[in-house]
Amino acid sequence: KQATGYGLVYFATRMLGAKRMEWRGMRTVISGSGNVAIYAAEKASRLGARVVAMSDSGGYVYDEGGIDVPLMRTLKEERRERISAYAAEKQGVEYHEGSKGIWRVPCDVALPCATQNELDGDSAKALIAGGCKIVAEGANMPCTPEAIEAFSSAGVPFGPGKAANAGGVATSLLEMAQNSQRLYWTFDEVDNRLHSIMNSIYEICTQAAEDFGEPQNLVLGANAAGFIRVARAMLAQGVL
Repeated sequence: KQATGYGLVYFATRMLGAKRMEWRGMRTVISGSGNVAIYAAEKASRLGARVVAMSDSGGYVYDEGGIDVPLMRTLKEERRERISAYAAEKQGVEYHEGSKGIWRVPCDVALPCATQNELDGDSAKALIAGGCKIVAEGANMPCTPEAIEAFSSAGVPFGPGKAANAGGVATSLLEMAQNSQRLYWTFDEVDNRLHSIMNSIYEICTQAAEDFGEPQNLVLGANAAGFIRVARAMLAQGVL
């Protein structure tokens, strides 16, 4: 889950780079407060982002000064508290009932990392109105088709989970590689390899999108690239 959060941020970094932007100073909203969300917040914060809101199933917290990630980790991973406890322990933080309201918080980057279909068409319109510049999925299909269409129509780059959310599976492969070769890689070595993998995934998606006539359409790019890989594997195995 840590790898999924980090991988998501690495993918989003490339999306920002395509718009000639970087993380520094980016107001970021991350739904959820489980492992993926917490580690996405950790990595984005280290890269200079200001994570201003996170949520759980009961509601969300808004922290204009930036989420205190170590405190959030303590509350969620050690004490198993509801996210409202964060507002109770840190001065100046607002707690709001209803997790869906998090998408009304103005932001530059939105990372839905909670649950399926959490971000619908109305929420997408709220993000667009609030100045959101990119959206990347950190959960399994958190954005509805209506939300994806809204982002596309507004020209907001959208990173689908099948690409942006691949960090966890990629790191499982790295673990298998270490085991089979009787190797041990340090945290930094694994992180560097994950970074390289996420860069490669982004480049494959963007190249496929260009090849099919819709540059920067990462949904098309991810779908097309995945289809082509499966087709080639079937041909190699003699299935077709």
